[in-house]
Amino acid sequence: MAVATLTTEPPFCTPTAVKKPLPAGQPREWYVSHNRRLKAMRLTIALLDSGVYHPATADNRRIRAAAERIGVHAPSDTTCRMVRALIRYGR
Repeated sequence: MAVATLTTEPPFCTPTAVKKPLPAGQPREWYVSHNRRLKAMRLTIALLDSGVYHPATADNRRIRAAAERIGVHAPSDTTCRMVRALIRYGR
């Protein structure tokens, strides 16, 4: 008989995409906005996986708790607004 093993890691903590270096020669603002969009996307996926489907229930506190849970720095207010926008327009 096969025995199932339980893991304590949530499924969204494992990297699924291969990271590539960013292109050189872009202005600093491009890198800042690019990284902000990536972070907002990761947080949105984490919130959707945890059952948050409406932007009204995704307050800053809940978004920052999701960031801590997946191991990224706490997002700014701007990034939290982007997360809510992604949840809203992804429906």
